[in-house]
Amino acid sequence: MPMATFYIVSESSPQAEPSGFEQYVVFLTQHFAQQGAKVYLQCQDKLHAEHFAELFWQVDAHQFIAHNLVGEGPKYGTHIEIGDQGIKASYHRQLAINLADNQTTFAQNFAEVIDFVPCEENAKQRARERYKLYRQAGYQLQTIEIQYP
Repeated sequence: MPMATFYIVSESSPQAEPSGFEQYVVFLTQHFAQQGAKVYLQCQDKLHAEHFAELFWQVDAHQFIAHNLVGEGPKYGTHIEIGDQGIKASYHRQLAINLADNQTTFAQNFAEVIDFVPCEENAKQRARERYKLYRQAGYQLQTIEIQYP
């Protein structure tokens, strides 16, 4: 059964700030990739995807993990692939991390999906809608309060 995990961002956490959230997404993506997962990072649009690709270049050298935008680099060569709503992820990706606001139809191609419940009320409502869509699609659901290392 596919699994969808929603990470809850509390208002008092460092992840409530945009830069703190971005750092957490990079950390989480690297964490799963280091465990051998082929991760797809679903961004809102191309600019958002390019922004995250740049963030992965800015990590310390000893933490660097190869990554690429969809369509760039080797098809199966990196553990982290970054794309957006307008394009399709490469094959053989087990885990998707969703940063897009409103579309979950891409998720049916993954055994596991990570999503987020932000603090801001409108974004929180969109997360609730995605939660319902995952449930209707047969995903086993869980929620986790973010704990930053």
